[in-house]
Amino acid sequence: MTDNFDRHSQQKPIAIWLFICAATIFAMIVLGGVTRLTHSGLSMVDWKPVVGIIPPLNEAAWQAEFEKYQAFPEFQKINFNMSLPEFKKIFYFEYAHRVLGRLIGVLFLVPFLFFYFTRRVEKSLTPKLIIIFILGGLQGLLGWYMVKSGLVNEPHVSQYRLTAHLGFAVVIYAYILWVAFELLYPAKPAATALSNKSYSLSIALTALIFILILSGGFVAGTRAGFAYNTFPLMAGAIIPDGLFNLSPIWRNFFDNIITVQFNHRILAYIAVIISAILSFRILSNKPPKPIQYATYALISALLLQLSLGIATLLLVVPVSLGAMHQAGAIVLFTAALYLTFRLKNPE
Repeated sequence: MTDNFDRHSQQKPIAIWLFICAATIFAMIVLGGVTRLTHSGLSMVDWKPVVGIIPPLNEAAWQAEFEKYQAFPEFQKINFNMSLPEFKKIFYFEYAHRVLGRLIGVLFLVPFLFFYFTRRVEKSLTPKLIIIFILGGLQGLLGWYMVKSGLVNEPHVSQYRLTAHLGFAVVIYAYILWVAFELLYPAKPAATALSNKSYSLSIALTALIFILILSGGFVAGTRAGFAYNTFPLMAGAIIPDGLFNLSPIWRNFFDNIITVQFNHRILAYIAVIISAILSFRILSNKPPKPIQYATYALISALLLQLSLGIATLLLVVPVSLGAMHQAGAIVLFTAALYLTFRLKNPE
């Protein structure tokens, strides 16, 4: 008993640190959404991982940065009337996004080295933490790969690269949370999943919400949210015309704004149905309190996200609501992930 208590007391600070890292990634995802909604993502046209943390400090430096931006398609084709003060506004959004990314790296690496060299990290945990750090570095490279797609010819970031960048961030976020959950709530040897059916359904729901988030990435990347701003019908129909206008057919799922928005809606409906079935199945069996609370959290997050999604659509994607809707998606995903973990480790 004493050994287990000592182990838990040593692992708890590591779990808290990982939760803090996950929270900053959450903020990074939301800020990335704001950067997208304010059309700020292409304002910084080069990538300097180290010296890039220093912003322009005087008017001459600002003018030089603005001239760099003027040499690229977004200014030449869209923002050709932009003034220097207007450029500063979009620059600061992208700058904050990149600085927060670097901060996350420091926030992860420094405590990791401290915990590791003070021998507080168990051997089984070390590979997991190294994987997280490597994934974080790759995410930075993927972010620049995404930005580069908008610096040539057409001044629009590829929806494929945008969605990959978003999805990879969610994967890292989920992995960090799962590792933290394992540290904070270690499984007991005799513990088994409360219900194999509920556990499997919860895994399926979590995966579906992840796919729904990816679908949202394509909605953002194609600007599909600015079309068909009615609910529940699209252009007065349940199934709108033009779903498969593009050829080959597979392109419609990623490039056709009608299909992209339609799919996002359908996936949301399916998520609601599965959530309702899962919640009823769990709560009707009078589970332990932690699982009850996790189920209530899922229901609350789902209702909030549905409300935000409908409001964002009807009001034609204002920045504030668009950002809240993206944040709501991660909250819903977090609730589903936590419920899945609790169903696997009910005690």
